[in-house]
Amino acid sequence: MTLGPIHSMASGMVVVDGENLTIRDLFETAEGRTDVELSDSARIRMERSRENLERMIGEGRRLYGINTGFGRLQDTDIRREDMISLQKNLIRSHSSNVGRALSERHTRAMMLVRANTLCKGFSGVRPAIVESIISALNRRLHPYVPALGSVGASGDLSPLAHVALSLIGEGKVITENGVEDSAEVLRREGLPKLDLLEKEGVAFINGTSTITGILGYELYRSFRLLNAAMVSFIFSFLSLRGNPVAFTDWAVSTRPHEGQRKIARLINETLGKIGYRPANLQDPYSLRCTPQVFGAVLDTFNYVRSVVEVEMNSVTDNPIVGEDDVISSGNFHGEPVALASDFLAIALTDLGNLIERRVARLVDPGLSGLPAFLTEHHGIQSGYMIPQYTAAALCNYNKILSHPASSDSIPTSANQEDHVSMGTNSAIKLSQIVDNLYDIVSIELLLSVQALDLSGIKPPESLQGFYSSFRKYVKKLEDDRPPYEDLQRIREQLLYGELGQLCDSLFMLNNTEVKDKAGSR
Repeated sequence: MTLGPIHSMASGMVVVDGENLTIRDLFETAEGRTDVELSDSARIRMERSRENLERMIGEGRRLYGINTGFGRLQDTDIRREDMISLQKNLIRSHSSNVGRALSERHTRAMMLVRANTLCKGFSGVRPAIVESIISALNRRLHPYVPALGSVGASGDLSPLAHVALSLIGEGKVITENGVEDSAEVLRREGLPKLDLLEKEGVAFINGTSTITGILGYELYRSFRLLNAAMVSFIFSFLSLRGNPVAFTDWAVSTRPHEGQRKIARLINETLGKIGYRPANLQDPYSLRCTPQVFGAVLDTFNYVRSVVEVEMNSVTDNPIVGEDDVISSGNFHGEPVALASDFLAIALTDLGNLIERRVARLVDPGLSGLPAFLTEHHGIQSGYMIPQYTAAALCNYNKILSHPASSDSIPTSANQEDHVSMGTNSAIKLSQIVDNLYDIVSIELLLSVQALDLSGIKPPESLQGFYSSFRKYVKKLEDDRPPYEDLQRIREQLLYGELGQLCDSLFMLNNTEVKDKAGSR
């Protein structure tokens, strides 16, 4: 799979203030399309929080993770002269992830979420901590973070520790030159190594930023995916001479789920008046029930969006620093975003199942009324026989990945942390499901446009522009050729190019996730 390069030039600015981060902000930052800036209000809150913490330390209070050990070691007292060493040792000891590195996009997303939650002003950290994260983001320096090892409570300790390890000059960084020692990269870039004072190590790593960052990024990609799936559905529906009577507004409204009604309305608006006699009085479910299935998926997206936007604008570390108290809370527990990750994975998996059934129908002459495997020379040519196999294999893979990680819990830290969310595994496997869905939608687009050409049915006026653009990238199949090259082009176009932008402009299912920052909270 190929992802476009991280953008080297920013075209905007995201201001982190702990209050107003949106999924679009997250996506644009993860893609490298924007720089990041710390708000003045957040700076003031962090300075005040740090002053409160230092006063309580000076009063000799017993404060978890500041003058005590961590987890099961909470009963171990730490001398004043060892408090700073405690924080650096925490980062070193917790940098224990394994496996391939998180993608640069996922790493950027988690860094942005971590910066934003520290801006809330309840973590006792100096603004310098957030400024260090922002500098790395704006210089496109990406900490090397092996993907596997977080159990999602106490937050994402180990992946965030790898980020902090890079910023203190003891880890590795991914640059245009590959994986390099962070100390050398920081020196070359003229950036100081981050010094951690009391509480700042545990504040950096204790929270749900990895789960939330990956989930938010993949949710944004999922909204675009659903826009594209709407386009591919319309082409399949027309080429199979579907019956639009099932989408009649009053009938759909007798079961008034918001997503179902919206999808049916968009289908009706896009189809307009069809110019053929429907093949069936009552269509198969893969055509007739698309508003019900796509609508349920859209409702799931919007639920997950509400969870993510609360989470990435919340305090998720431990302990929490108030004006005159330091509280050990459970905000680091990843269950809200773990369940949301698994829910989104299940919804996307079923979306793929429905699409694959239409793909199978398109290539079956007994069901489609079209030439077998969408080639006029079947027999000597196999046409689009095998892309349906590929869609079936991807659906099977998604079914494996959709098993909820959050349904499991393995206690850690000598049973001090006796229930964990496993949310990071949920988010990581979700990203693979989203990747697979882009390929499944690409397969339906490839076949449905070919089917439309063979059917002699013209695309509706609203989709003629998309059809023309699609045929710029993929020519009609006249003679057998390797489909993988066409599928790669379609996928890249959906992710980063003209076709994806056209899908977004046609259906705009992702516009609900962009809130008015002035009045949304």
